[in-house]
Amino acid sequence: MTTDHDGTTDTPAPGSGTPAGGPPPASPPPGSPPADSPPAPVPVKASARTLAGQRRRASVARFWRQYRTHRSGVAGLAALLLAGVLALAAPLLVGSDVDQVTDAPGEALESPSAAFPFGTDRFGRNLLGLVIQGARVSLLVGLLAAVLSVAIGTLIGVTAGHFRGWYATVTMRITDWFLVMPTLVLAIALASVMPRSLVTIVVAIGVTTWPTTARLVRAQTLAVETRPYIERARALGGGHWHVMSRHVLPNVMPLVLAQTTLIISSAILAEATLAFLGLGDPTVVSWGGLLQDAREAGAVSSGHWWYLVPPGLAIASVALAFTLCGRAVESVLNPRLGVSR
Repeated sequence: MTTDHDGTTDTPAPGSGTPAGGPPPASPPPGSPPADSPPAPVPVKASARTLAGQRRRASVARFWRQYRTHRSGVAGLAALLLAGVLALAAPLLVGSDVDQVTDAPGEALESPSAAFPFGTDRFGRNLLGLVIQGARVSLLVGLLAAVLSVAIGTLIGVTAGHFRGWYATVTMRITDWFLVMPTLVLAIALASVMPRSLVTIVVAIGVTTWPTTARLVRAQTLAVETRPYIERARALGGGHWHVMSRHVLPNVMPLVLAQTTLIISSAILAEATLAFLGLGDPTVVSWGGLLQDAREAGAVSSGHWWYLVPPGLAIASVALAFTLCGRAVESVLNPRLGVSR
């Protein structure tokens, strides 16, 4: 309450909360929370693991978008998926007793018909069922042999490119010796002195086909080792294992992936060759084993073409499919190759 010079008294307006004539109270901006509301929660930053997972998913999505542009690669992938599904579902499609000789459903060497679309073998067994059953062994041996070969080649290539010196000299001379020796001859020699089994075939192929991978990985490792972040990692105290596992290996893995898809086709052909020469496991059915049975039955000279064509086409188709996928992967990971689509 204030008094003017003429004696009149000014009374504040009821409920105004401010003297008459004073500035009006400031109103909150539109959309702002009330004064008595709790403060807004502070956003929590994503963890490093979450961000890494998001980056990996984005990389996979980007890789698939680029891979789909290669028609040959998509066709090869579709063929491989079909072969894989048939191999996994073989017991359901043809039964587990398709390779039994005593209860064969047909006569020996029947030509293709409605009952036997691929004909029968020399024991009267359904060749269609045998080809599907043989896909399990051929694909399994090819995959395992390729994994073993790539693992050996990657280990030798990364360590030779990282340590250098006398170690790199010795390992590369051994690699050169394996390169000049015929791979098939070495595999036959190993398979001859070891017991006849699928493990023998995998080992014989894996330990004779790694030199190419070792050479490629060593060259890529030497290029990676010259980059500035490798020097920073060493300056910060990073040891040999840290540099190789955290910095070198992730940068050579795209090359290793592409090389794996190409080696699988060679491994399948090598398995078929060893089985055709009688060095495979006689207790299992494989595509190479079917060709060896056809040779022993005289299918070539007697004109029983249906005994040779189905397993031969299966081997060629799967090997071609892996090659197409490998070329497409190479083109996506290294566009400078200029692989046709």
